[in-house]
Amino acid sequence: MHISFYVSFTTRRNQLFQPKKVSKNTFPRFLPLHLTSQNPPNSCFLMPLFSNKLLFVPINTLRSVFFSNRSYIRPTKNYNPNFKILVSSMTTTQRPNEEGIAKRLWVRFNKESILSLYTPFVVSLASGNLKLDTFRQYIAQDVHFLKCFAKAYELAEECADDDDAKVSITELRQSVLEELNMHGSFCQVSMWSTSWTNKRGSVNSNISDRVVRGRKQEWGFDVSKETFPNSATLKYTDFLLATASGKIEGVKGLASLATPFEKTKVAVYTIGAMVPCMRLYAFLGNELQSLVDNNGNHHPYKKWIDNYSSDAFQAAALQIEDLLDKLSVSLTGEELDILQKLYHQAMKLELEFFLAQPIDQQIVVPLSKEQNPRQNRLMIFSDFDLTCTVVDSCAILAEIALVTTPKLDQIQPENQNQVAQMPSADYRNIWEALSRQYAEEHEKIMECMLGDQKVEKFNYKGLRKALEQLSDFEKRANMRVIESNVLKGLNLEDITRAGERLIFQDGCMDFFRCIMKDERLNVDVHVLSYCWCGDLIRSAFSSGGIHDLHLHSNEFIYEGLISTGEITRNMESPIDKLQAFIDILKEHDQWDGKNLTVYIGDSVGDLLCLLEADIGILIGSSTSLRRVGTHFGVSFVPLFPGLVVKQREHVEGKFFSWKRVFGIVYTVSSWAEIHAFIVGS
Repeated sequence: MHISFYVSFTTRRNQLFQPKKVSKNTFPRFLPLHLTSQNPPNSCFLMPLFSNKLLFVPINTLRSVFFSNRSYIRPTKNYNPNFKILVSSMTTTQRPNEEGIAKRLWVRFNKESILSLYTPFVVSLASGNLKLDTFRQYIAQDVHFLKCFAKAYELAEECADDDDAKVSITELRQSVLEELNMHGSFCQVSMWSTSWTNKRGSVNSNISDRVVRGRKQEWGFDVSKETFPNSATLKYTDFLLATASGKIEGVKGLASLATPFEKTKVAVYTIGAMVPCMRLYAFLGNELQSLVDNNGNHHPYKKWIDNYSSDAFQAAALQIEDLLDKLSVSLTGEELDILQKLYHQAMKLELEFFLAQPIDQQIVVPLSKEQNPRQNRLMIFSDFDLTCTVVDSCAILAEIALVTTPKLDQIQPENQNQVAQMPSADYRNIWEALSRQYAEEHEKIMECMLGDQKVEKFNYKGLRKALEQLSDFEKRANMRVIESNVLKGLNLEDITRAGERLIFQDGCMDFFRCIMKDERLNVDVHVLSYCWCGDLIRSAFSSGGIHDLHLHSNEFIYEGLISTGEITRNMESPIDKLQAFIDILKEHDQWDGKNLTVYIGDSVGDLLCLLEADIGILIGSSTSLRRVGTHFGVSFVPLFPGLVVKQREHVEGKFFSWKRVFGIVYTVSSWAEIHAFIVGS
């Protein structure tokens, strides 16, 4: 049982709502709904369960709305109750401490950056065992970008009307020339010191030739010989040059633009199409640099990584982002939409560029494509509450009960065929007492579990024994809930409606849809949950078009469509989850092939299953799970560095297997990483 109610997002700039302290007996009266592209940035909207009015709420306010019921949300003067949706477009002026458009777009399209990081090319390059022939072909394609970026900068400068913007573009170009002058002779300069700057900064065509000669000297091959851009390269360069020439859907061509102000917009769009490349390479450089540091100076592609993680390149990425922020302040909402589409298209083309690099070697990503469906079955196990969702299901069920419980003066004489429901005032008092008791006892159990001295080596037996204490506690807490009758009288239709509106973690639903609908894969999906009501989970997944997953959870008992308050208690504890996991595997042992198991979870209740699976993936940053795991010697390894190690093992002929390494749990920050690892692009 979990007693919690929270949403974890970032801050919204406009305070549309303000928290107000009220009586401790007041409950939050809103249910989170699905985020949409129409939402104001960094916000979500809420809806009272049985109202048709949508409210936009700043996320900092949501952070204060915990299940302790200490505050609620009220509209401020900016809210018009006559509107179902309060629409907010991007403003044309940036407020203090407000993120610029470049940062917001990078965050919005973060999935493409994660997918790029997890491509076979980047993972192999990071491991150091990428074949040189593959890298040579990558460099050859990169040469075609040099002239493209140079020309795009030139066209952007011609279109820019603002003197400061012209100066910024000139500085970006000048930084390339200054760096070259510092080295004296280009042939003594590593190609890495110049390739990125010319690619994105110089309009001097002679630099391209010197880059080529430098590459020949560094790597023993000559890319000055005639090469042809592949389809992914052509697609990107054509897009960029078309944008810089004003050939943009919904925008007049350069010949039709009468004023310098109109032409400036083309400069904005061009810079917007170039920023993703700069920011993506800066991101990749930083991610790979820590791996190089751990590997000393022996990494064969260290200079490539050093360049993209260098202070100079990071500064250049920030400079072009700052330029985009300044140029875009005069754009209208419609023009910002165009800019966003161009940015997103550039991100997708960068991803396609990495995917187009031919890989002729063993790879570990994506996991699903490395499994022969005739010989291997991929078994995906996942927790539900706060692993798949942003809100714990018990908070949703409590909200339904609160909204539907009658006030004292509304109670009708009990019908013989009707399940009686307690008055709302009694419900609030009982639920608050249950919540308080749960929190206090849970803290004591955690202290007891961590009372012994921290172990130096992984101690599975000690961990399991400790979690047995937590199991007993969870079962007692559930029994108190049943005996209190707080879940009595809930209507199945209300539960179904709440499930349909439940917010999933970003990318979670897409992952399950993708992996379950790919007929080329041999995949079995199981959801293991403490949730009191399986109908809520089924409704939530069904609303996203997912109907065939296997659900293992507790279930409400009904009389007709009304809950009796009793629960069929199938899964209440870490031990129950582990037993369900083991039983499912036993059922599949009859198959002649091999099973590869992946478990995805977020809390202490998932820890044993995370350790028993071949690949255990912890999503989020549960403090209690890490405390318990670390205390008993569990190692938490970020997934990407872990994959790089596996890639080295796979290619270097060492023993390689995804079969579990006891005591290791991989960590991710989002479902985008899980998707990139298991499914790929």
